[in-house]
Amino acid sequence: MKANIISKKATATNLLNDFLENDSKDKFPLQLNLQYFAASDTMHAKDAIHGAQGKAYITMEGVRYLFAQLINLEARMDKTKTQVPIMGRVSKGNKSTGAEYSGSATFHFNTSIFRKILKRYKDTGEDIYFDIQVTNEDTSSSVGRQTTILVDCNLDGGLIASLDADAEYLEDSIDFTFEDWDMPEEFSILGAMQ
Repeated sequence: MKANIISKKATATNLLNDFLENDSKDKFPLQLNLQYFAASDTMHAKDAIHGAQGKAYITMEGVRYLFAQLINLEARMDKTKTQVPIMGRVSKGNKSTGAEYSGSATFHFNTSIFRKILKRYKDTGEDIYFDIQVTNEDTSSSVGRQTTILVDCNLDGGLIASLDADAEYLEDSIDFTFEDWDMPEEFSILGAMQ
């Protein structure tokens, strides 16, 4: 692969030099892919994913909502590990024994759906689970899009009421756990990685 790129760069360089050395008034403009002159072992800036380019959806009791008021969301998988003593070593090894899933979101204080979940739990003891679908898609990037689905999210708690005379706008936030996750769409491999 690297030899192929070097060969293409050499060919492009030779064509450019030939074009510049000869009288080029009678010729059509030389078509060059200038990416051959760019460093092939670095990421292009356009491939950084813009943080606001994407969407999130919440599916709760069969109803799907666009999470339009979302400011930021983060979901994590943390592996649980056990330290394993090993004869002949001064350090212990680490063996994965499970995983825990948690997340948080900050959003504009203009939806009551999460407070309704908390109120329902307070009034009836019924705990509601929901799914969150997150899609990152920056169309200027060559890596395409990634979609992650957080399955059976459950609130840790949340704001019940909020006022702030100094605030330009009110924010809400939740912390949650989830039981599973899937990634039906994933980013493609950057050219510089190959």
